[in-house]
Amino acid sequence: MNVDTIADFLADQRDDTPDELQYLIIQFENFWERKLWHQLTDALIEFFANPKSEPQRLKFYKVFILKFADKINQLKLVDLGLKAASTCKDSQERLTFLTDLAKKVDNENSQDAYVYALTAVAKVKVQLRDEESIEAARKDLDKAERILDSFDSVETKVHAAFYQVNADYYKVQMDFAAYYRNALLYLACIDLSSISPEERRRRAYDLGIAALVSDSIYNFGELLQHPILSVLTGELAWLQDLLRAFNRGDLAAYDMLSGHIDDHPLLSDHDDDIRQKIYLTALTESVFRRPPHQRAMSFSTISADTKVRKNEIEHLVMKALSLGLVRGTIDEVDELVNFTWVQPRVLDMGQIASMNQRLGEWGENVNKLGNWIEATGQDIWAP
Repeated sequence: MNVDTIADFLADQRDDTPDELQYLIIQFENFWERKLWHQLTDALIEFFANPKSEPQRLKFYKVFILKFADKINQLKLVDLGLKAASTCKDSQERLTFLTDLAKKVDNENSQDAYVYALTAVAKVKVQLRDEESIEAARKDLDKAERILDSFDSVETKVHAAFYQVNADYYKVQMDFAAYYRNALLYLACIDLSSISPEERRRRAYDLGIAALVSDSIYNFGELLQHPILSVLTGELAWLQDLLRAFNRGDLAAYDMLSGHIDDHPLLSDHDDDIRQKIYLTALTESVFRRPPHQRAMSFSTISADTKVRKNEIEHLVMKALSLGLVRGTIDEVDELVNFTWVQPRVLDMGQIASMNQRLGEWGENVNKLGNWIEATGQDIWAP
């Protein structure tokens, strides 16, 4: 397409553009004629960011942008392509469009843009939900991950896009632990204000449910400290309360909130596993509260702290040992467990206060020991 044809296209589009965006079309004409590709790209990004540009995005991309696509920053090209793809009439058209975009930026010097586009392709495939598309999405994500691992650095939005789609994939696969990890990594890459309140609420809810039903997540401290959890208010406040009860091993609070588990199909399906998890967190919290020299606990003491029947304590402790939540030895004859280590955890303010108290007691004991040594060793220390 020659310069005159582009000028005619822009003139035609100016007639269809809302008044408040007319100045951008004039800028397009000016920057195009002067070959100011960077300024032209930024003006296009501003145009595409306005919701009123939606009817024109695809046409602008196919007729105008592709004429100088190789002259502009490839990540920005993908940004423009993603905005254009959002106006496709259905998922299949969007998939075809994004696949072509990924191929276009698949060059040696633009692998970050390729990962960005490939992740968008995987996102559409995940949304299609059929088995073939899900399998293809996993291959795309694995390929994107290998390329990401080869980078020394990459723009945060590329990582954010990858973790977001990876989390969505694991959500469909009901791999709760993997979803939890990737969703938190996604949130670490973005500003929460950049996503809608509805999205924040949905993401916080999904994270909470995943933490509860996962068979490998026993410390919710990282989630509980994340600001996204503050959106769990009103009718969803019970989920935040339940997560906090789990983190501190609070069996009484769990019993009060357990009615919500029965009302939620996914939680109800994992009811036995969730109850086992609260018993394990109660055990680790019980061990954590005790000073190291007081961690030889009888089966009866553990039973009282965890509300687990005495004849099931050995199995509970063995489960905790196998999961790496604690370390120690079991004396079956004397019904005694000697705990030597408990998994480090993110503490809430109450747990920090408890640790502060223990440090104070430790300091007092050190002082007492020092005074005793000084008193009993006077003959030795005397000059």
